Amino acid sequence: MNPEPTTPNDQNRLGQLLVALLQAVLYRDTDSALWQALMELQARVRDYTATIGLELILDDAEGYAYLRQRPLVAGEPELPRLVQRRQLSYPVSLILALLRKKLAEFDATGGETRLVIDRDQIAEQVRLFLPQTGNEARLLDRMDAHLNKVVELGFLHRLRGQENQFEVRRILKAFVDAQWLADFEQRLAAYAAHAASGEEEA
Repeated sequence: MNPEPTTPNDQNRLGQLLVALLQAVLYRDTDSALWQALMELQARVRDYTATIGLELILDDAEGYAYLRQRPLVAGEPELPRLVQRRQLSYPVSLILALLRKKLAEFDATGGETRLVIDRDQIAEQVRLFLPQTGNEARLLDRMDAHLNKVVELGFLHRLRGQENQFEVRRILKAFVDAQWLADFEQRLAAYAAHAASGEEEA
């Protein structure tokens, strides 16, 4: 069977898709046109990205898609990394851990699909695992910097017109998996010990 012909419009949409996926996570609810294109051109996206050492991760149920480095196969040459690993600071890692736990609890209720949380709620949880300080303003300034980093990473989305309200992006589940969550209590114990030491990383 001959492959379906590629039209100029398909080529254009494929190019837009690839650029979008190389830049960031693609969400169904924020870009329905590109998401529809992905549904139609998924096989071509997979074929193209495979040639540069990437693989498409698509979760239709949760409504997100992204590219990650393809695992190295024995006998194949290792390609340069296009998706860089990022070393996260302690406070950012802590925020991600707490948000992942909150998302699991939220999903267990079987109610709404969008988890919205405000800055003060996050700060209140994180404060338990950070060194105590008498300077509340400085703590909140640092908290805002950490939250901005989480937004930049794509795990939180700041609601339009509500600067202190955030939607927890469900892609967090793909990066903080069930096994990681199962070890959460041990991780919190380590975080609490870190707080007791009085040291906080920038």
